[in-house]
Amino acid sequence: MGNARSRMTRPRPVADLLTEALRGKPAERRLKEGRIWLLWDEAVGERIASVARPVGFRGGTLTVAVANAPWMQQLNFLKQGIMDKLNALLCGPVVTEIYLKAGRTEPPPAPSSEQRPPVRELTTVEKEFVREETESIEDPELRAIISRLMARHLASSPPDEA
Repeated sequence: MGNARSRMTRPRPVADLLTEALRGKPAERRLKEGRIWLLWDEAVGERIASVARPVGFRGGTLTVAVANAPWMQQLNFLKQGIMDKLNALLCGPVVTEIYLKAGRTEPPPAPSSEQRPPVRELTTVEKEFVREETESIEDPELRAIISRLMARHLASSPPDEA
């Protein structure tokens, strides 16, 4: 048994395993679809983003809440351009239709500090661990998201006594 352990290679970064495990699977598509919300402001610009927000996505159809009727009419003419821009940013034909509906367009309020569990500063070892585990993720947005999730998880538990 002892020699089997010595033949093991260095553990692979979580990012590699996630990318490999999700490739071609519905979860990979979900990650891409989720980026719509991150890319919306860039795709439509500040002015449109202030009056229209994505609120749902299903089967290629992006549902967008629009603040008022004049903007709804205006965005009807801009739908194809918005789809083209989003799909270019998503590197593929993810959005095939945009459905406009009247609705609230403010982003949800940030949770207040009272609702969050207390967090601590990460140790140097923990910061290095997060960096090593995520450095192989090519997509900078995805790398940042996974880094934040790992850091939040580590910060919500007591530090390891090394």
